[in-house]
Amino acid sequence: MKFMSHKNKDKNEPQETPHDPAAAPASPEVQVLQKEIDRLQAENKELLDKFQRLGADYANYQKRVPKQIADSVDYEKRLIIRSLLLSLDNFAHAMAGAKTAQGPESLQSVIDGVQLVYNHILDALKTLGMEKIASVGQLFEPGKHEAIMQKTEPNKPDNIVLEEFLAGYTLNGQVLRPARVVVNKLPAQPTPTPDETTDTETE
Repeated sequence: MKFMSHKNKDKNEPQETPHDPAAAPASPEVQVLQKEIDRLQAENKELLDKFQRLGADYANYQKRVPKQIADSVDYEKRLIIRSLLLSLDNFAHAMAGAKTAQGPESLQSVIDGVQLVYNHILDALKTLGMEKIASVGQLFEPGKHEAIMQKTEPNKPDNIVLEEFLAGYTLNGQVLRPARVVVNKLPAQPTPTPDETTDTETE
């Protein structure tokens, strides 16, 4: 009689399966933690997407801004040049007229032509926000006026601008160049001494 060894057992006999801890239902605490992990992962992904979009927007901004600045500068140049073209035309006409002018009225014709050009240039610059600083007859202001000389005219108030040597201008209210002027400076009045004050009071 032959005995069956363990190796020859029936293959259809149920086999024991190893225990799988993951197959066991998770505890409530683990489920809560898993939900929190899922929420944090979703939030992290959302923040990462926003950061990537922000980085792309900033890169585009760095490329766009220099072009916008260059376009703006080019526009301002064109605006200034276009506003002065008529002045160049008037200058050309004035010089052509000066070459052909004859007789006693020729000098006045040249002066009128130059004055026309000056007025047009001034008007063109005014449209860009430039204004001439008022000087003669005005009280001296250090921010707007630069005193290059002092004179004494007793019949005029102290610290009044008497003459304008070089015009000054502002742009949108800010000083571009102060006016160079001559200022009236009256001599200081002598201060009476204590003895003189006493003598006057006793008389």
